[in-house]
Amino acid sequence: MAQTQKQLKKKRPRTYARNRALVSRRGNSLVLESDGQYFLKLVCVVILGTLWLKLSTPVLWLGLPLGGIPLGTIIGLVGIKTLEKNQLNRKIWYAALIIVTIICYFVPAGIVL
Repeated sequence: MAQTQKQLKKKRPRTYARNRALVSRRGNSLVLESDGQYFLKLVCVVILGTLWLKLSTPVLWLGLPLGGIPLGTIIGLVGIKTLEKNQLNRKIWYAALIIVTIICYFVPAGIVL
């Protein structure tokens, strides 16, 4: 009886490393980036977060004083959206970019007009 049940089961083909997909069934990426690539992206995000176009005299816009425009943040948001494939990594880069942008608003960094 046990032998007939084993014979009824379909044998699965073996999967070797060369036949495996780069993405698992769950959708998790199996390709990892090196530490150097990750650090380079982090440096780029920090540099973009510090790029502000600051005005020497604040301009009133809808009754609110506008002291600067975060050009690097706008460029960074578009760049992260287009270049980063993994959604979890995009969330990390967005958070880092926003934090650096908020910190650099209070620091005298950027281009002053």
